[in-house]
Amino acid sequence: MSGASRILANDIDPVAGMAITLNCELNHLSPFPILTKNILNLEQDQWDLVVIGDMLYDEALADSLHGWLKKCVRTFGTQVLIGDPGRSPCSGHGIWHELHKVAEYSLPEATRQQNNGLTRSAVWDFQP
Repeated sequence: MSGASRILANDIDPVAGMAITLNCELNHLSPFPILTKNILNLEQDQWDLVVIGDMLYDEALADSLHGWLKKCVRTFGTQVLIGDPGRSPCSGHGIWHELHKVAEYSLPEATRQQNNGLTRSAVWDFQP
């Protein structure tokens, strides 16, 4: 959040919104706005950077997200970073052809056990 003039967190789950607020407090950050509506269904806004985590697990969601992200990049020049473990149901989705790996990380053992044996996750740069 360093240097950002405007930040918006988005998750459709209100509990996730509360977790974001707690995370800010634990990290001594000023709280920022949290939208608990589906941002993909709202009028598109201009963002310099969009950071997404673990959203490519469902084909329909990946389709909606793909179109929304392409519009962000093409209309506003937005940089998009996606953190995702590459779950099987969407591993063949077209968005993967437009992702370039930036970094890869081993998942902690507890996370591996909760996620059906996934062992790694990566950060991807979206470039349509």
